[in-house]
Amino acid sequence: MAWLSNEQLTAMGFASFGKNVMLSDKASYYNCKNIHLGSNVRIDDFCVLSAGVGGIALGNYIHIAVFSSLIGAGNITLADFSNISSRVSIYSSNDDYSGAAMTNPMVPENFTNVHHADVKISRHVIIGAGSIILPGVTLEEGVAVGALSLVKKDCHAFGVYMGTPVKRIAERKRDLLALEQQFINASEHE
Repeated sequence: MAWLSNEQLTAMGFASFGKNVMLSDKASYYNCKNIHLGSNVRIDDFCVLSAGVGGIALGNYIHIAVFSSLIGAGNITLADFSNISSRVSIYSSNDDYSGAAMTNPMVPENFTNVHHADVKISRHVIIGAGSIILPGVTLEEGVAVGALSLVKKDCHAFGVYMGTPVKRIAERKRDLLALEQQFINASEHE
């Protein structure tokens, strides 16, 4: 995987980016002026980040694995230490599937009924491969979403969720919070 240089990131016009940003040159980035990248961010091959007016904001220590996409007009936020597995799709916009309106971005807006809503992925969230996150969802701190899940509603802190649509199936351990503190303490002494 080849990473874009800081010079390339600057030329692409990202709103901001931190240190140790590893963005694949085989991924696609649209409306970079609306994309904020923290430090220690890695985006793998064939991902798509398409920021609408709400923008995309990635915190620190973020990984977005191959073939994932973040798309829509609403804001999409990924907080520190969140992890997106391969083929995850996060949408902050969604067409009306009822038949009451037309669909697709090539049809004028007055004939469609697209729903836009912010999506928030909180700290220490992990989303399993092939999962879909729909507009308006908040995944609270420490949530784990199993592979191939459909998330239509908020998921509450430190729950393990799975299914289509997701259901809370277990509690997630909080050990990672102590590990985070150890990590931060060790980083400060480097």
